[in-house]
Amino acid sequence: MLTLTDVEVRYDRAILALRGVSLEVPEGRIVALLGANGAGKSTTLKAISGLLRAEKGECTQGSIELDGRRIDRKDASEIVRRGVMHVMEGRRVFPQLTVHENLIAGAHTVKSRNLSPKFDLVYSYFPRLKERQKGRAGYLSGGEQQMLAIGRALMADPKILLLDEPSLGLAPLFVQEIFAIIKRINAEQGRTILLVEQNARAAMQIAQHAYVLENGRIVTSGPTAQLSKDEGIQKFYLGVTEAGERRNFRQVVRRRLRGEDGAAAAAAPGLPAEPPVP
Repeated sequence: MLTLTDVEVRYDRAILALRGVSLEVPEGRIVALLGANGAGKSTTLKAISGLLRAEKGECTQGSIELDGRRIDRKDASEIVRRGVMHVMEGRRVFPQLTVHENLIAGAHTVKSRNLSPKFDLVYSYFPRLKERQKGRAGYLSGGEQQMLAIGRALMADPKILLLDEPSLGLAPLFVQEIFAIIKRINAEQGRTILLVEQNARAAMQIAQHAYVLENGRIVTSGPTAQLSKDEGIQKFYLGVTEAGERRNFRQVVRRRLRGEDGAAAAAAPGLPAEPPVP
């Protein structure tokens, strides 16, 4: 379905953001792209959807293919017509339009004018949106706006959904609900999904395969069932120590740099151990 091969991305022809990224998203699967803030996750999605140019970025090396055809040299509008829908970080709904009007905007590439089946599909997954369809999107809660952003993308009947941080800024109950719906969309519609998330635990519960990105490079990958049991992944991305304590990523990095987690660093797949900071 989607293949990235040795992709390099630069901003302003100088800042190297991605360094030889290669990954595959098979048809009908959910693949997670994990990593800390600034690792290059959103840049990867923008490279796929063609939005780099708006930020003075470009793919300077490698290739991106959808169904065996290169898309990295295409405009964003052409990539959308080929079936790639990008739900960007921060939701980006049209606040002055109603929920229903936002959904209509998502169907702008659809040739058929009979949108009733598509509305029915979206409202079946997001009943909250049906209840609020005549209300302005700007008055929705953050979780409801995220639902609207995903629903708007579904209106275009995409081949692949690119979801950028769908859990960002949401209450835990909304995160659980949205991730459960994403899993249903994949299972019931066979929709291919590339999911970017800092919430590694939530992402790995619904994805079948995951890649871990650090400093613009893929450092490890594998089936999520396997990665979730790996000691290094547990410590560095799931925030769990040997005693079962929760630690955030910054704490782990600080301890690693001080040399307190040297053994853990060595255990992390694809991550070389770093010497203690003097």
